[in-house]
Amino acid sequence: MFSQRKFRMAGIAGAAGLLLSGAAHAQSNVTLYGVVDGGLLYTSKTLDATGGNGGKQFSFVDGGSAPTQFGLTGTEDLGGGMKATFKLESGFSVANGAFNNSNGNLFGRQAYIGLTNSFGTVTLGLQFSPFFMALYDLDPRGLSQFGSGLPIYLDHVLGTGVFNANAVSYASPVVAGFSGSAMFAFGGVPGNFQSGRQYSVNLKYDNGTVMVEGAFYNGNSGGTVNTAPPTNVAFVGRMLGASYKIGKLTAKAAFTNYKVAGGFNSNVYDAGLDFLAMPDLDLNGGIWYVSDRNETANHALLGALGVQYFLSHRTTLYGQVAVVNNRGAMDVGLSVNNALFSPAGTTTGVNIGIRHVF
Repeated sequence: MFSQRKFRMAGIAGAAGLLLSGAAHAQSNVTLYGVVDGGLLYTSKTLDATGGNGGKQFSFVDGGSAPTQFGLTGTEDLGGGMKATFKLESGFSVANGAFNNSNGNLFGRQAYIGLTNSFGTVTLGLQFSPFFMALYDLDPRGLSQFGSGLPIYLDHVLGTGVFNANAVSYASPVVAGFSGSAMFAFGGVPGNFQSGRQYSVNLKYDNGTVMVEGAFYNGNSGGTVNTAPPTNVAFVGRMLGASYKIGKLTAKAAFTNYKVAGGFNSNVYDAGLDFLAMPDLDLNGGIWYVSDRNETANHALLGALGVQYFLSHRTTLYGQVAVVNNRGAMDVGLSVNNALFSPAGTTTGVNIGIRHVF
């Protein structure tokens, strides 16, 4: 029988546990965050199994503007200016609740732990590469899921460089406007250090008006990570770009090269504008020209316009229209979801939707 003494001891232990839990909570914080994004997509053409035109489509699309996702992030103050940090981020489809917008795993977007202080931040685990983050900084439409440099990126190398497993990264503090980061990802194959090995660096200068950024990526095929879509396509990436902000208008331009093993060696030139016309209305547009250095007959031209109306700080209505013209073997698409590839000739697309951030 459970004695009164044991009952009192259990109560003391429970109270102590609550006190310790409260002390730990006072030193750290955890935040739940996410994005839910869905809408309607129309394209005048689709790519069929033979590489030809499969006809028009009108469909519901997950993540028309931003990838639908949720995550947990937290920090703990360790004292002396040192903090521990972590992030667990999962992608899913608002259309059916399945995994999407990631590499197919539970926390397939980001899953890392690290330390940060005045000398910078070191993180270990699954994370975005400095090359991919540089593309995000300089894309005129913020790497929208529709009508931006993102479908071009994924068309060439799928998820490689976006989701980097087994990675160790360092991000420097900002000094006189300059900052940089470096990442190295281990392939994980015993006896073969080069299989699946990936590394990336970037360097940025930003004074609030002018931003200049350059980045590099080098990745090998192989490794122990097997994801869908693949994240180990062998390629070398280079980019250099700049932006200039005047009041509510921001202009961006960049050059990117994707040298894919056994595939395209594409130069991508892009430029565009973003204009906050009113506090609750944003307009943006961009143009991307893609040319294969191995075969000049392979080229594509993509143009896109977007409008966002902010219903609140967290909820946004958006509309986007884009046109792509593919020549030769190019198959650049309009949307990450439902239209990643397009057939030869001209394809027009329209996407409208709603996005909520929490």
